[in-house]
Amino acid sequence: MNIQNVSSLLGLAQKAGKIASGELAVEKAVKSGKAKLIVIAADSSDGTKKRYHDMSQYYQVPLYEVFTKQQLGGCIGKEYRAALAIVDAGLSQAVLKALQ
Repeated sequence: MNIQNVSSLLGLAQKAGKIASGELAVEKAVKSGKAKLIVIAADSSDGTKKRYHDMSQYYQVPLYEVFTKQQLGGCIGKEYRAALAIVDAGLSQAVLKALQ
């Protein structure tokens, strides 16, 4: 996994307006079928992780746990984020490739 590449791709996706970040925005993107990839912070609470894992399985959206809340927020120019969703197929594929 190339952390620097993932961070850069998330920043690019944010600038392109292809990221839903924050609890309600991520949930809305997943439930509407727009989310192509969910990324959650590894230091999120157990309840948050369970909710996103369940949502990921039900709606069949890939999910990865990387970064801390502060690092995840920093990738997209925000203070901190527990979760975000990428809503672009091409960008999500690039992030998935960098995560593997």
